Amino acid sequence: MALRIRLARGGAKKRPFYRIVVAENTAPRDGRFVEKVGTYNPLLPKDHPERVTLKVERIRHWLSVGAQPTDRVLRFLDAEGLAKREARNNPQKAQPGEKALARKAEKEEKARAAAEAEAEEAAPAEEAPAEETPVEEPSAEEEAKES
Repeated sequence: MALRIRLARGGAKKRPFYRIVVAENTAPRDGRFVEKVGTYNPLLPKDHPERVTLKVERIRHWLSVGAQPTDRVLRFLDAEGLAKREARNNPQKAQPGEKALARKAEKEEKARAAAEAEAEEAAPAEEAPAEETPVEEPSAEEEAKES
């Protein structure tokens, strides 16, 4: 029987309130539990003393028996000094996923193709006046010969 110290949600819709409970890991989230060892009210300000309440002695007992806290509960226990939570590092957290990268590459390809097409359309328009031969005006010497 593996025990977990975890949150069980209560409260009304859009008004969460959590009980910190010791439960079997196979029990439903809001279902059967062994013992209630605290509460968590996320609607209260972070510095409010009743935001997280813990029964410290009972939590120590359950930790000594082998109950494993969830990550969120471990944060509360670390703040209280009952357990140590190691800081996690995920350097890929902010990286876009495969689909986002594919969409970005496709968008860049379309932009590049549009720029090339625009450049091709603009280039002949610029060259056309250069291809036309300018009409030469007769020089002063030629005009003198003709007269």
